[in-house]
Amino acid sequence: TKRYSVKVPAGVKDGTRIKLKGKGEPGANGGPPGDLYVVTHVAPSPLYQRRGEADLLVEVPVSFPTAALGGSVQVPTPEGAVSLKIPSGSEDGKLLKIKGRGAPKLKGGGKGDLLARVKIDVPKKLNKRGRELLEEFQKVAG
Repeated sequence: TKRYSVKVPAGVKDGTRIKLKGKGEPGANGGPPGDLYVVTHVAPSPLYQRRGEADLLVEVPVSFPTAALGGSVQVPTPEGAVSLKIPSGSEDGKLLKIKGRGAPKLKGGGKGDLLARVKIDVPKKLNKRGRELLEEFQKVAG
């Protein structure tokens, strides 16, 4: 069994075929060897989902007050966290785009975008004052 080193290009996704010219089986009747194809298998990320060629999707927990009033949250990207402005009135599931912070494009030409999906983080426990404030808000909001 022969072993070959294969350079895997940045941006490769699951199922991409990489051709190694002339590294396949010997040709018939002493002819030149054929090509060898390597099929990539990319393990899924626990943080990101792939969208299209190079876009990445990540869920971003946002507190209810930040979603209602607006503010900023830290969003993980492959190069490190960045600050993202959350518009006031953002609903659960809203997609916000961070340009150029996705995966590298396979054929070059930069990177895809990072799509941040707002996930409203509902507190599991409230202290007495927090509960009173939410009840008051509920009365005002109707």
